[in-house]
Amino acid sequence: MSWYQIKNIKEIDSPALVIYKERVQQNIQSLIKMKDAAHLRPHVKTNKIAEVCKMMLDAGITKFKCATIAEAEMLGMINAPDVLLAYQPTPAKAKRLLQLVQKYSSTHFSCLIDDAENAEYISKIFLEKDVILDVYIDLNVGQNRTGIKPENAFQLFEDCKELSGINIIGLHAYDGHIRDTKIEERKRNADKAFSVVIQLAEEIESSTQKKLNIVAGGSPTFPVHAQRKNIECSPGTFVFWDYGYKTQFNDEPFDYAALVITRIISVVDENTICTDLGHKSVGAENTIEKRIHFLNAPDVEFIGQSEEHLVLKVDDSSAYKIGDVLYGVPYHICPTVALYERAVIVQNNEAFDEWKVMARDRKITV
Repeated sequence: MSWYQIKNIKEIDSPALVIYKERVQQNIQSLIKMKDAAHLRPHVKTNKIAEVCKMMLDAGITKFKCATIAEAEMLGMINAPDVLLAYQPTPAKAKRLLQLVQKYSSTHFSCLIDDAENAEYISKIFLEKDVILDVYIDLNVGQNRTGIKPENAFQLFEDCKELSGINIIGLHAYDGHIRDTKIEERKRNADKAFSVVIQLAEEIESSTQKKLNIVAGGSPTFPVHAQRKNIECSPGTFVFWDYGYKTQFNDEPFDYAALVITRIISVVDENTICTDLGHKSVGAENTIEKRIHFLNAPDVEFIGQSEEHLVLKVDDSSAYKIGDVLYGVPYHICPTVALYERAVIVQNNEAFDEWKVMARDRKITV
């Protein structure tokens, strides 16, 4: 059998998110071979599953990054030692973060800041409860999404260093805009973006005589940052991988570990079939031909997709029948995972369990 074929596939309704446990484990081990576990801080936005995060814990990874309060709470629920909310919390979110800190005392929580006024508010609400929150200054190194421009960051540090409810312990630099296919170009651009981080860290450390933590990069630039000493790397997609990253960054050692299965539900004519994979079942931010790649039908053409249907053009529809299964690799696995309440878990080509995609919810308890 091919690695992705499932012996008891008839027992699985479609569409379904399918996770191959052995491959997840292999991806985690590949990660640790590239960077020691003590300097890894994987982003859990990709998987959102407690059992997957436990696999990383079991492998010796103790630090994590997340994007939502629900993801942070999921990590608290499994007693993850160190959790960075890689998001600057606005007032309502800051109050929820405080609740997490109070509820999950065995987990060390921190967050990002890039604005002095908002940092002052965070400090105030934590100080009211006699809690000091560790924070990282978020730097805009070219993504132009969040973070303060590096040339303004020392002033932010000066403005915030006396706030009693927060404690600046590090810098955060996400370079998601660097996606060069060739590793040499990726390295050159990542090094250039990271140079300002080093300069700022040296300036702050000279002022305080304290060493800063630095969290940098994602999956695309992980091979570059993994070579740096004393830097925490935070890839996320690595754990499942996807077609987009596999084709763009073939220098990285990770393999597909999560697929979406779909079934043919109608044969329209001699060259057209329809499956049950609508855009409610696979990440749909890309154009239709860049949403999924079928491992066992790589040459189909994408005609149209609606909420519950995907129409495909084939050479000869007589080769297909109702109920046939297509195994698909999403181009972007992260939003695809978030569309599913549960994932089917496969080991040795057999589905044997289901794991809840716990942190797809915006709220768990807090």
